[in-house]
Amino acid sequence: PSRTVSVHGITNRDWFVTVGGDGFKPAIDPEDPDIVYSQWQYGNLVRFDRASGETIDIQPQPDVGEDPLRWNWDSALLLSPHAPRRLYFAAQRIFRSDDRGDSWTPISPDLTRQLDRNQLEVMGKVWSVDTVAKNTSTSPYGNIVSLTESPLVEGLIYAGTDDGLVQVTEDGGGTWRRIDAVPGVPEMSYVSDLEASLHDPDTVYATFDNHKSGDFRPYVAVSRDRGRTWTSVAGDLPERGSVYAVVQDHERADLLFAGTEFGVFVSLDEGGRWIQLDAGIPVIAVRDLVIQTRENDLVAVTFGRGCYILDDYTPLRELENDGPGDAARLFAPRRALLFNESMELGYPGKGFQGDAFFTAPNPPFGGVLTYYLPEALKSRRDLRREEEAATEEAGGSVSYPSWEELRAEDREEDPQVILTVRDAGGEVVRRVNGPTGAGFHRVAWDLRYAAPDPSSLSPPEFAPFSMPPMGPVVAPGRFSVTLTQRVDGVSTELAGPVELEVAPLGLGRLEAEDRTAVLAFQRRTSELSRAVQGALESAAEAQDRIDHLRVAARDTPAPAEDWTDRLDGLDDRLDDLLIELRGDRTVASRSEPTPPSIRHRVGRAMWQWTSSSPPTATHRRNIDIASAAFGDVLAGLRGLFDDLRALEDEMEASGAPWTPGRLPEWQPE
Repeated sequence: PSRTVSVHGITNRDWFVTVGGDGFKPAIDPEDPDIVYSQWQYGNLVRFDRASGETIDIQPQPDVGEDPLRWNWDSALLLSPHAPRRLYFAAQRIFRSDDRGDSWTPISPDLTRQLDRNQLEVMGKVWSVDTVAKNTSTSPYGNIVSLTESPLVEGLIYAGTDDGLVQVTEDGGGTWRRIDAVPGVPEMSYVSDLEASLHDPDTVYATFDNHKSGDFRPYVAVSRDRGRTWTSVAGDLPERGSVYAVVQDHERADLLFAGTEFGVFVSLDEGGRWIQLDAGIPVIAVRDLVIQTRENDLVAVTFGRGCYILDDYTPLRELENDGPGDAARLFAPRRALLFNESMELGYPGKGFQGDAFFTAPNPPFGGVLTYYLPEALKSRRDLRREEEAATEEAGGSVSYPSWEELRAEDREEDPQVILTVRDAGGEVVRRVNGPTGAGFHRVAWDLRYAAPDPSSLSPPEFAPFSMPPMGPVVAPGRFSVTLTQRVDGVSTELAGPVELEVAPLGLGRLEAEDRTAVLAFQRRTSELSRAVQGALESAAEAQDRIDHLRVAARDTPAPAEDWTDRLDGLDDRLDDLLIELRGDRTVASRSEPTPPSIRHRVGRAMWQWTSSSPPTATHRRNIDIASAAFGDVLAGLRGLFDDLRALEDEMEASGAPWTPGRLPEWQPE
């Protein structure tokens, strides 16, 4: 899978082995994904039944008196786009099966040049039969290495060989037309990939790999007349970097992707200009490309047996041939699936499985928003420094800024990019900040309202056994997103709105039927939690003020006699309120059970936020009890703060040292 529903990402248990050997590109029945056609080197082909775990050998065999079959190390396997049970498999000739590999019929003669590899020079000479490891662990020469059938014309099949031929049949193998040379491509170059167009029945793309002759140039060609004539579409691909694969977007005909020795490239104009996609993927040989059409994901498979996925490349479809342009853009996001991530291992990441446990990260959860900034957002200081650098480069002398200018720089807030999410009624649901640099950016909204936790100047520390800050989950529906910049205190809308659909994944057996009612309960709980947590922070602030007042009372030359008694009374009142708010720590510290506190009841109800089930009757009762109790506690806190302020004013009038929470009184002489 390209993602799982757990916080652990993609682990070993999400993979399964279909057959031994090195493993090559399989074919999967589009109507029954439990049926997988898999192979290992030299054309050993099996049909794997995932339901039972069984494999059965289905490799085609030569008939009596026929030449032995020459299988490539990575033999060409194709599942017909016109019949889910039809397979094509190729050695030096092509075999067809219409019964899932139970029987095979050859549909071609030998389509190669039929050269004897033992008579070919390698490194300048023909080698002896006794040469160490002669022909060992190499492919027999003269076999078919690439196959494609037009998805628009049944029976229009193209085959490419390791000795540089492209063969075409327009009648399912009845007759074949041989193409010996493609203009600009060296003779006998390995035909690394063939891709029939998804949009035009007469168009086919081909890539060629000539690195075995010391030639690492990129070769990509297109034919618009079923292979009769060819045109290079290698464009401005780097001069060094063999091309191994090409795929065409299923919606935009001129959007192509190429896998090369040094990474993945994209073209917006059918090969006129190529741009490297290098964010998140190393410089590595990309041997195959596949597009998952339902999700619009590009899958790149590398020589190191790795797999990289570009999730939702649809923004590329919206670009003009010359790129994203000079204006900020916000691209339409794909549907966001609503579910709650599970934690089967009891702890995030690798859990308690040890470092050797394999896990790869999931893509970001939630609504993934893509935007483009033509230039980085710059502060006054950034602009001044750029101007100074340009002046110095031109040989000029910079001007020292005025104090007013430097003061404005110091007071200026950092530039911000803000993505504002609104519901169907226009109410703001969430504001998400994003990077401010030039180029493409992606941020994820977690499909929740803002957390009700108190504001903090530093991000919350990770607490493995506590629920992280989170807000209520939105109800499924349609939302809108706008892109805004805030620079030098001025907010400017840049792009949008675009629509974002949030849809439930529907995995739970006991999911809530009325999501709107669930959201209403969660928002009620969130508001109560916001107030309770704020009251706890206020209580901590009051305790700090009381503690400082005790020290100030000792340091005042002529303190009032009742200050200490009044501070003791405030302390006791605060402790009693805190027992209601957070529980009786005196009893709990002795490992004895205590009644649920207000915070405890609210926290238990908030656990419902990690489930698609509706809140239980216990959750609702907890919130009712906590709401009723909190009203009295909040009134008690307000009275305590009034009395605390009165005592602070009295101590200020008596000349007590400053304490937190008050401004000093002073009159000029």
